[in-house]
Amino acid sequence: MYDMVKLRESLSFITDGAKPKPKFVPNITAPKMPDGEKVDFDDIHRKRQDKDLSELQSLIESHFIQRKKEEEELISLVNRIEKRRAERAEQQRVRAEREKERQARVAEEKDRKEAEDQRRKQDDDIKKKKALTNMTHQYGGIQQKSENRKGAKKQTEREKKKKILADRRKPLSIDHLNEDKLKEKASEMWQRMMELEAEKFDLSEKLKKQKYDINQLLTRVQDHQSAKGRGKKMGRVR
Repeated sequence: MYDMVKLRESLSFITDGAKPKPKFVPNITAPKMPDGEKVDFDDIHRKRQDKDLSELQSLIESHFIQRKKEEEELISLVNRIEKRRAERAEQQRVRAEREKERQARVAEEKDRKEAEDQRRKQDDDIKKKKALTNMTHQYGGIQQKSENRKGAKKQTEREKKKKILADRRKPLSIDHLNEDKLKEKASEMWQRMMELEAEKFDLSEKLKKQKYDINQLLTRVQDHQSAKGRGKKMGRVR
């Protein structure tokens, strides 16, 4: 009996928590001893040991069954956690790869637009330079022609003036004149110069009057045309 109690105490760490303790202790009734018969205490002790051993084995089996079940549940939980972790890592990898591809597409589109803008800008610069060169050549040709015409016109007018002055101016022959004749000639020339200045003044005033009259007439014409809504701007006479 002492050995069974000691064995149960040594294995109490296995049964603690594995199997709930009974809420009540069953009453064990001691067997009645028949009157006049011999009691076999060894047999009773052996049966008691067998019963205790059977109960202990049942407890041990129940404990290991529960422990195996808990281990299986723990393994299943660990597997689920690892599976979820692997799925999350795969999702993050796919998301990162997609983001990388998106950024690559954005960068490629940006480079393409910048290259296209640069090419368009270069083409515009070339066209502008070409147009400017053509305009410069055309303007230079027109200016040269205009200067040639102006030069020819000025040369013609200058020659006409020289001819008129040459006709008007006659060489003075004063070597044979005495002092009185020289004074008389000088007086005549002075008088002629005064007459020419007067004529010049009269012509200048007449020209101003004509310009004024022309400008007044142009103003009235412009006002008249503007009133009808079809006026053309006309330059003033200077």
